[in-house]
Amino acid sequence: MRADIVQFGDWLAVPSVVLLWFAVLVRARSALRSPEQRGLWLAVATAAAAMTLNLPSVVAFAERDDGLVHVVGLVRNLTGVLSAGAVLYFVCGTTSSRGRQRAAALATAVPLGAMVVLDLVAPRHGQHGMPPGGDPVPSLAYWLTLMGTHLLANTVCVYVCWHYSRRAESPGLATGLRLFGLGTALAGLFWIGYLLKALWGTAWQMPYLPLLMNLHGVLRAAAILLPTLAVLRRTTADMSTAWRLWPLWRDLVRSMPHVALHEPRATRAVELLWPPLPRDLLVYRKVIETRDAILMLGDYVPPGTDERAREHLSRGRQTEAAVLACVIKEARRAKADGLDRQPQPYSAPAMVGNDLDDERRFLIDVADAYRSSATASFRPSR
Repeated sequence: MRADIVQFGDWLAVPSVVLLWFAVLVRARSALRSPEQRGLWLAVATAAAAMTLNLPSVVAFAERDDGLVHVVGLVRNLTGVLSAGAVLYFVCGTTSSRGRQRAAALATAVPLGAMVVLDLVAPRHGQHGMPPGGDPVPSLAYWLTLMGTHLLANTVCVYVCWHYSRRAESPGLATGLRLFGLGTALAGLFWIGYLLKALWGTAWQMPYLPLLMNLHGVLRAAAILLPTLAVLRRTTADMSTAWRLWPLWRDLVRSMPHVALHEPRATRAVELLWPPLPRDLLVYRKVIETRDAILMLGDYVPPGTDERAREHLSRGRQTEAAVLACVIKEARRAKADGLDRQPQPYSAPAMVGNDLDDERRFLIDVADAYRSSATASFRPSR
């Protein structure tokens, strides 16, 4: 069991780094435009850089040269401190004034400078680390500075994420804070494990530490990808709605072309891939135009069509959406045949919901019923 856990932790190194860099690249544009997100994005980006320099393949390549392995180790640790400082900067930006953000930046610069000095004054050395036997390399003071900075930033971050996640009104924001806080807590446990090794020589926990760090990377990447996943989910839902509404909408705007802002494209695939208006407005326009066309076609519904539709559907699935689909079909036929407007227009009260989402769901049901065999076989006598 222990060997499996250790093996999984080692295997997770590359996937966690890849996921971190993917999250950094995906969120770069929006984060750089938003001062509120900049610190969080920088924390994840620098953590990704530090973890990349700690990959076994990178370390093995650097070990070919003593000078290179020293530079890689120093840069990796400095980048890690910069990541901790970015976490503090992000926390200060969400909970206090810009003055404290500047204090966080200064608090990051001090350990960075101290580590460079401690590395320079240490005896000649290669890779930074804690060998199974012997003192930490380059020095205990260097490692205490590194670990103290991480533990301070991680403790503050975990507290703030937990505190604000319980008060967040948005479920997505609460989930993102909890994921980021949990990932930061795992990073804190990682550094506590190194602290035990540095101060008391405890080594039983060392094989498990890569798993903690790599899980931290996965959770932090997931935390900053949540807004993107929410947008992707919303876009997918909108495209599904537009796809299902398109046949009904196309027939309606052919009967009532003046309700449409744009003419229907050749196919619905073209409509979705190259929409004639901004994509986030596509479903909104489809719903509004479908509703308006149905209301206007109410002037052409022959009296008693809805009762005959209910009789026709009595042996099948009789719903308000199915009845309205039959009524729409008959109204389109009546208008195409040149029949006069009815003195008492047909109204569809079931089409009106509490909000746009209710209306969209109902119209999807109508669109599905409109394409059904029951609607296709509806032929009321006039």
